[in-house]
Amino acid sequence: MKNISIAFPGVNALSGVDFQASAGRAHALIGANGAGKSTLMKVLAGVYDHYTGEIRIDGNDVSIRTPREAKDQGIQVVYQEVDTALIPNLTVAENIMLERTVHGMKGKQFIRWKQLHQEAQVILDRLQVAVSTKKLVQELTLAEKQMVLIARSLSTSCRFLVLDEPTAPLSHSETEQLFRLVRYLKSEGVGVIFISHRLPELYEICEDITIMRDGRLVVRDELSRLSQHQVVEHMLGAKLEGQFPDVRRTLGGTKFEASNISDHDKVNNVSLYIREGEIVGLAGLVGAGKTELCRALFGASGPVAGDIRLQGRKLRYGSPYGAVRNGLALVPEERRREGVFVEETVVTNLTAASLSRHTAFDSWLSRRKETKAANGIVADLGIKTPSVQAYVRNLSGGNQQKVAIGKWLLVDADVYIFDEPTKGVDVGAKRDIYELVGELASRGKCVLYASSEFSEMMGLTDRMYVMYDGTIVKELETPKTSEEEILLYSTGGLMT
Repeated sequence: MKNISIAFPGVNALSGVDFQASAGRAHALIGANGAGKSTLMKVLAGVYDHYTGEIRIDGNDVSIRTPREAKDQGIQVVYQEVDTALIPNLTVAENIMLERTVHGMKGKQFIRWKQLHQEAQVILDRLQVAVSTKKLVQELTLAEKQMVLIARSLSTSCRFLVLDEPTAPLSHSETEQLFRLVRYLKSEGVGVIFISHRLPELYEICEDITIMRDGRLVVRDELSRLSQHQVVEHMLGAKLEGQFPDVRRTLGGTKFEASNISDHDKVNNVSLYIREGEIVGLAGLVGAGKTELCRALFGASGPVAGDIRLQGRKLRYGSPYGAVRNGLALVPEERRREGVFVEETVVTNLTAASLSRHTAFDSWLSRRKETKAANGIVADLGIKTPSVQAYVRNLSGGNQQKVAIGKWLLVDADVYIFDEPTKGVDVGAKRDIYELVGELASRGKCVLYASSEFSEMMGLTDRMYVMYDGTIVKELETPKTSEEEILLYSTGGLMT
């Protein structure tokens, strides 16, 4: 890709970017949220057609202005939101062979279903993926859905495969399976473009790296020639001093208590407490039940068994609306599906949970008050947006996450529940979120911080609960534990 530029209303997304990838190698494409890496790949995938610049394959100029033209050139993309790319009520085989059945019929009126399943099975066997071709996609795990998307990419001629944050929702074992698959694809001569904010895994799987910042190319090099610290400095344009803030806080008495919480499914008899001004971690591997517990506490699972108390007062609610009225706020893991309205503006999202604060005469919504409040949050959180009237769908993932968090700051809740808030977020935005969490705690708020990143548990929390298979297996004081001990209990070891 040579001299690629593209603009949207109010922003130059890419300015003269060059990018080069090779067959049989994995190329890391990284940058802070809003750097332009996803936009660059959408140009390559034919999503945007109003760019300027050239695209060449094997030294020959090619025209890519539509997704169809990209696929004809062997370019396939597996986006982070895998659910939007699959049809849930179709089988694995039907989803894998979708390109062939939709575009390859050529006037044929009938599909040979037995042959379709056989061809899909050949692809799955080639990838060593053990999933039944007859299983409905809606019954698959997130990792299995990802494998189905990769298998679909290989159902046609795939020369370059773009993986956008593929490991963000995966467990360690699932990530290892994905890496095995990437190594196999490289051995078959497929070029892999790997977008991720998890730097250690880039060094495990990639040979080359391109770093972007503010819509421009910063560095292109062999990955082995750069240290992780150098990569971070190139991403941010400055040295990253300390990742976790050092916030002085005085902890008060117990403010929030949950006793014997069960959701009749994944969460079983969980009890925890949080003191005033305390950051309590909820540690565990993917699938341990952290998200389900957060949803249960927030009323998103409907009525649950057990008691929830705030400042000694027993709370009664069975819905998120009731939770908000009682002083609870939740920043969910799936921000695009549950945390923001992607088709609405920034101002609409930021004020959605606090509309009563932005009315005139106690009944009419005041656009002036809304805009003033939204502009304040944008400034406080450093949300990169052309204006508060911009649509959230056009923001980067990290800025969408800041919007998901920002709306709760206008509510001024007593208890803030964060579920994997830094998933898919760059190192700079992560620090912004850490500072925000620390600031909330310094104001006497209760914070429950759920994460599978044990470094976050060690750097941010005062105390933590470790979950395994839907239950809390250990309570740990952060200064007296280690990542190794957290991992031990997270895998079911020494349960006491």
